[in-house]
Amino acid sequence: MPEDTEYYKNKLLERKAELENHSAQSRESREPVELDQTKMGRLSRQDALMQQSMAEATQRNRNLEIHKIEAALKRIESGNFGFCAACDEEIAKARLQNDPAVPTCIACAQKG
Repeated sequence: MPEDTEYYKNKLLERKAELENHSAQSRESREPVELDQTKMGRLSRQDALMQQSMAEATQRNRNLEIHKIEAALKRIESGNFGFCAACDEEIAKARLQNDPAVPTCIACAQKG
């Protein structure tokens, strides 16, 4: 697996940059909703609150993925990348190609 680590590192860094870019672009949609009734009606406020809530949930998912990516990058630096965090067996190459941030082999993922 060491010969592939540079490929996976680049893939992880690209995905992290993409997520951070999306986060920056959607910052405005996560800002507090103004509740001034003179500027918008009740239904418009409800819609704005729903949109804000969805944007916040999307951001939480982005943050979780960024955290997984950072953990995978740490595994690359420590030399543990490509090995299951639970059983220490090698993670299948196809699994890593699908998601290089995955920390466990398929057997351990199915257990837990």
